Amino acid sequence: FTDADRVENIRRVAEVAKLMADAGLIVIVSFISPFRAERRMARELMASGEFIEVFVDTPFEECARRDPKGLYARALNGEIKNFTGVDSPYEAPEKPEIHLKTLGKSPEEMVDALFHFV
Repeated sequence: FTDADRVENIRRVAEVAKLMADAGLIVIVSFISPFRAERRMARELMASGEFIEVFVDTPFEECARRDPKGLYARALNGEIKNFTGVDSPYEAPEKPEIHLKTLGKSPEEMVDALFHFV
């Protein structure tokens, strides 16, 4: 995605999530949303208390190490353009409701942290 494409993609996803939440559903959206402004826009679409930002915090180097498709290596070699963290910026959340630091933690521990938030 270009930066403009990312903005539009997040806007569309946020609008659909709002429609589903308005219908009474619990909506879980898992996206790379690299820009604070778009995350803020998504939050502002929802009623107070309906938006919970979960920051799954994994260092770039660890993401590249875990990458089963080799996308990070391809991006670092210039084969993929506009890759978040390589040639497209990532703005970490400033005050997420949940901050999951994944290094040294199992997926089960991360799920447990989510359950304890609710």
